[in-house]
Amino acid sequence: MEFWQKRLRESVTTAAQLSRHFALDVDVLDRVSARYPLAITPHYLSLIGHSGDPIWRQCVPDLRELEDGVTDADPLHEERLAAAPQVVHRYPDRALLLVAGSCAAYCRFCTRKRRVGCAGARVTLGEVMEGIEYIARTPAIRDVVISGGEPLLMSDLLLKEVLERLGRIPHVEILRIGTRAPVVLPERITESLCNLLRRCHPLFVNTHFNHPRELTPESREACLRLADAGIPVGNQTVLLRGVNDDAATLEALFRGLLRMRVRPYYLHHMDLVRGTDHFRTPLEAGIEIMDRLRGTLSGLAIPQYVVDLPGGRGKIPITPQYVEKLGAQAVLRAPDGERISFPNL
Repeated sequence: MEFWQKRLRESVTTAAQLSRHFALDVDVLDRVSARYPLAITPHYLSLIGHSGDPIWRQCVPDLRELEDGVTDADPLHEERLAAAPQVVHRYPDRALLLVAGSCAAYCRFCTRKRRVGCAGARVTLGEVMEGIEYIARTPAIRDVVISGGEPLLMSDLLLKEVLERLGRIPHVEILRIGTRAPVVLPERITESLCNLLRRCHPLFVNTHFNHPRELTPESREACLRLADAGIPVGNQTVLLRGVNDDAATLEALFRGLLRMRVRPYYLHHMDLVRGTDHFRTPLEAGIEIMDRLRGTLSGLAIPQYVVDLPGGRGKIPITPQYVEKLGAQAVLRAPDGERISFPNL
């Protein structure tokens, strides 16, 4: 057993275990985790300062998760867009291959909380191979995103098999891995894993840091190890009420990510996922944050603020309005608010 697997086995997976570290209502947490499972790795548990802090809110069950609100269990219609077992084919040239049904830690705001970690969510090797066969017979697919669950919970041997099979498909040009392992299980980013991944270029990794306190020395080492293997690492942050919904927090996060050689890629507005209403912010909040960051941060540190439209209609950028008037002389707004006349030839 590898060290990362040992650490994974030491995770907190019940309310009773968590109560040994924090005062909490075990019965309430049991009610929530019966529907949406609980798992917190030792590394991520060590980042919680007190109940209700930004790390706690991301990983500890909350009774509000059982409220339905106006949201949907599958707002992006991934199940309707499933073209084969474990394949979501939403865009013509891209496909999502779901290779795992569990995670190292369960985010309380997860888009796939309806299924990941729940009963019946286990993904079989046969289903993954069927998905790869679909990709192989669909020449329009040039870009494959490997996700789950947490794809890096696979052993190196199994991951190698998946990557090599995808790599042998002539029309597949790019592979991407979506993972939160550098955040919650940095021990998983081993030299052997990086040696495997470096043989699969062009390959990109997108991870998922949401708060500056997640930028630990261990996570930094994991990201640098990936970068040193020649793997471009991006980050997809979710805008979460009570976690990171202010410009100062996100500025610190995005600056810190660049120091770790991780490019901020997307700032996601919360999907309309059932059981996550308490995390949602108004669109105006995200627009104001992006407006405040522009001119404060290097362009390298500013992600694209996006909404993944309901019904599987795709992502669209949500931006502050900098073009106030078009014509022979356009009027543009500078980051500091000054209006500038610009010749529009």
